[in-house]
Amino acid sequence: MSETPPNTLQYRFDGPEDAPVLILGPSLGTTWHMWDRQVPELTQQWRVFRFDLPGHGGAPAHPAGSVTDLAQRLLATLDGLGVQRFGYAGCALGGAVGIELALRHPERVASLALIAASPRFGTADEFRQRGVIVRSNGLDPIARTSPDRWFTSGFAAAQPAITEWAVQMVRTTDPGCYIAACEALASFDVRPQLPGVTVPTLVLVGSDDQVTGPAEARTLVAGIPDARLAVVPGASHLVPVEQPAAVTDLLVRHFSTAWQPAYDTTGQLAVVAAPVRPAPVVAPAQPAPIAEIASAAAAPAQTAGRPDPYDTGIKVRREVLGDAHVDQTLAQADEFSGDFQELLTRYAWGEIWDRPGLDRRTRSCVTLTALVAGGHLDELAAHTRAALRNGLTPGEIKEVLLQAAVYCGVPAANSAFKVAQQVIREETTPEG
Repeated sequence: MSETPPNTLQYRFDGPEDAPVLILGPSLGTTWHMWDRQVPELTQQWRVFRFDLPGHGGAPAHPAGSVTDLAQRLLATLDGLGVQRFGYAGCALGGAVGIELALRHPERVASLALIAASPRFGTADEFRQRGVIVRSNGLDPIARTSPDRWFTSGFAAAQPAITEWAVQMVRTTDPGCYIAACEALASFDVRPQLPGVTVPTLVLVGSDDQVTGPAEARTLVAGIPDARLAVVPGASHLVPVEQPAAVTDLLVRHFSTAWQPAYDTTGQLAVVAAPVRPAPVVAPAQPAPIAEIASAAAAPAQTAGRPDPYDTGIKVRREVLGDAHVDQTLAQADEFSGDFQELLTRYAWGEIWDRPGLDRRTRSCVTLTALVAGGHLDELAAHTRAALRNGLTPGEIKEVLLQAAVYCGVPAANSAFKVAQQVIREETTPEG
C-alpha cells in the first residue's frame, strides 16, 4: 500500500520482489479489485503492480483531467519505486493510459495488453454529458446503470453480489475525480498515432461489449503494427470480471511470449531475458477464447501546417458547444453564411475563447449575462448547455440569471429563466 502525494497514484504490489513487473490498470469507476481473479496466476511469473485512479477506491481526490496526466502520475509513482521497465495491461481508461505510455515512453514498456479499449472512446459529447449528470445528480444514476454497461444480462442476473459490488464501486468514487476522468476520455483520440505503438500488443475484447466492442478492437489492431486480437465469448465491457479465467489465460500467454528487450544507454537492444518462470497451464471455465491476428492497415496521415486560429477555434467550439450542435450549424451553412461561420470559428472561438486570461467557467458566466442583456434567447439555450459542460452547476447558472435580473431587467431575466430551466431539465435528468 502507499502514501499518495498529489502527483502520484495509490498502488499495491503482489508477487515475488525479484520478478519482472506487470502493471494492471483499472477502468473508469472501478478499483484495483477488478483484477483480483487474475492476481493468483499472474504472480507465479510477475510482480503485479495495481493502482487506483484518483478518487477511486479511497484514493486521494486529486483530479486528473487528461490521459497524459494519469500516465505521468503513474510514471512518477514507478520512478519513486525504482521501476523502470514493465509490462502493462489496462482495461478501458486503463488501456488508454497504456497506449499513452507506449507512444510517449516506449523504452519503459516491454509488452502491452489493451482490454475493452479504443483509440477514441465514443464521442466527447457523451462523456461531457455524463459529467453534467454527475455534477447535477451525483454518482447514483451512473452507479445504478453501470451493470448494464459492464456485464451481459445473464451474468448480472446470475451474479447479484458482483453486480452490487460494481454499483458500490461507482457510488463511492469521488464525483469530482469521476468528472475529470470523463474529461480525460472526452479529449482522448490517438487514431492517427496508432502506428507509433511499437511494442508487442494484445487487444482483448468481450464479444458482447456494447461500450468498446470488437469494432473498436479491430481499429486498434489495424493501426498498431505488432498487434494481435483476442475476442472472449460471453463477456461484455468488464471482461476480466465476467470471464476471469479466459482473460488470465490470454494475459499469461501474451506476456510470457511477447516481452520486448530493453535498450541500453547507447540505444541498442540489450539482452534482457523475458520472465523465466514456466507459464502455468490455465483451463478456462468457459468456452475457449477466439483469437485471431489482424493485419496492419495504413492510418490516416497527420496534416502539418502553420498554426491557424481556425484549427484551435473549431476544437474549442466543439468542446464548449458539443459536436452535435457544431455539426448541425456547419451543415446548415451555405455560400451566403459560410464565411460568417468561419469568422466565428476563427476569431470568437480561436482567438477569444482560447485566451488564457479567463477560464471557461467565467467566460460562460459573462456570455450568459451578455445574451440576457441583448435579449438573444435563440443563443441562450446553446450557451446554457455550454455552461453546464464548462462546469457550472444549475445553482450557479441560477445565480448568474438572478444577477442579470438586477442589471439587465426583470423581463429579460424572466424569459432567460424559462429557456435555461428547460435546458437544465433536459441535460441533467438521467435517462431511464
